[in-house]
Amino acid sequence: MRTAIELTNDQRSSLRSLAAQRGLRGYAKLIQEAVDLYIQEMMAKEGNARLLLKKRGTWNKEDSRNFQKKLREIRKSWKIP
Repeated sequence: MRTAIELTNDQRSSLRSLAAQRGLRGYAKLIQEAVDLYIQEMMAKEGNARLLLKKRGTWNKEDSRNFQKKLREIRKSWKIP
């Protein structure tokens, strides 16, 4: 399906460059891949949030410490624009 999206000049330029590196004539395939990844990530986050809510009040101290440790590790990779 075709649709229109708004891109900055920098985004368009980067997409054209990436497409050329992969031997693609356009960047539609890259956009499709990006949308797929975004959807997967959002679905995973929603699933994780539901799991966490189901576990509310069921963690012992060790579970809580393990979760906090993993959360700290994840936050190290966060990028703030």
